[in-house]
Amino acid sequence: MSLGRRLTAEALGSLLLATTVIGSGIMAERLANGNLAVALLANTGATVAALAVLIALFAPVSGAHFNPAVTLVFAARRMIAWRDVVPYIAMQCMAGIAGTVLAHLMFEMAPLAIGTTARSGASQWLAEAVATFMLLLAILGGLRHAPNAAPWLVGLTITAAYWFTSSTSFANPAVTLARGFTTSFAGIAINHVPGFIVAQLAGAALAALVSAAVFGRAGS
Repeated sequence: MSLGRRLTAEALGSLLLATTVIGSGIMAERLANGNLAVALLANTGATVAALAVLIALFAPVSGAHFNPAVTLVFAARRMIAWRDVVPYIAMQCMAGIAGTVLAHLMFEMAPLAIGTTARSGASQWLAEAVATFMLLLAILGGLRHAPNAAPWLVGLTITAAYWFTSSTSFANPAVTLARGFTTSFAGIAINHVPGFIVAQLAGAALAALVSAAVFGRAGS
């Protein structure tokens, strides 16, 4: 596939993923009447359903990364050329922010708002590292042993991580950045975004090392 087609797929996937995460968070918050467990359940269901569909659609085109951590690990394992990393990550981040704008406009909110939800501290950073580690482990192990199962492997991993981590599993630097521009249920204080991203990249790096030792080299 040409780089242009791959970047278009990454842009569409990242935009629709961010729109789903934030839009379903807004809808869940409005309908749950203050019940955070119900809101999180609704947010989880919508996100995982969309993610599975987007991976199935775009994996044959771009690999369906939608996530800078995935792109960096794939480049380190020579599954994508390093020259494509910056365009991939730039497209993922820009499309993610565009997804925030789209979600806000659908719910008659200002296009962007600086996030204010506090999500910081060692426990939250550890949770993000664990969530990202588990996500990359599922992706790389799946590519090695069940390459056609990526949509449900990733979906089930994110479903579990939403509920067993204290951070509710962002596990994606581009989506984390996008969620820094909303004050809705899915938001994060913009000044807490860097800590989450560092933790996510650390978890991804560890997953790359462990996967190489356990699974060997995954196929592209």
